[in-house]
Formats: sequence, structure tokens, C-alpha cells
Amino acid sequence: MEKRKTEELIPELYETIVRLETTEDCAAFFSDLCTFKELEQMAQRLAAAKLLLDGKTYVQVIDEVDISSATLSRVSRCIRYSDGYARMLKE
Repeated sequence: MEKRKTEELIPELYETIVRLETTEDCAAFFSDLCTFKELEQMAQRLAAAKLLLDGKTYVQVIDEVDISSATLSRVSRCIRYSDGYARMLKE
């Protein structure tokens, strides 16, 4: 049996996530899929992205969210060069 390549598995992950219908479904799925630390890190990135999109400075974000400056820099780059956070966080 041939191993499936990551390039094939990632779209399947995205398709599975899109099928989640409720917060309860999401919580159950992600608690199975991720460690608590991974969930915590994703939540921190999301919170940081919201604050950056609201115009907060790095210092303000670091004060409010327990996030490293390296991770915050990555989130900031994503906001500048991609639209994933902005599309999901727009009100």
C-alpha cells in the first residue's frame, strides 16, 4: 500500500473542518485532533490577529496576550501578506 502524501492530506483536513456545524462539533473535533498546547497557541494567534487588526501595537498585544514576539511577528506578516485572518475576523 502506498503512503499518501501530505499534499493530499491537507485538503482533506480543510474539507473536514468546513463540515463542522456547531461550536460543540468544533470543540470535540479539535480536542481530538490537537493537544491542549496547540489549541492554546492557535487561540493566542487568533487573539493577537484581532488586536493587530484593531490597530493595537506589538507592545499592547504582548501585554494583553501571552504570545512570543516571534509568533506575533508571524501573525503580523500573515495579516500584511495574506487575508486569512481578515476574512475570518471581519465584522
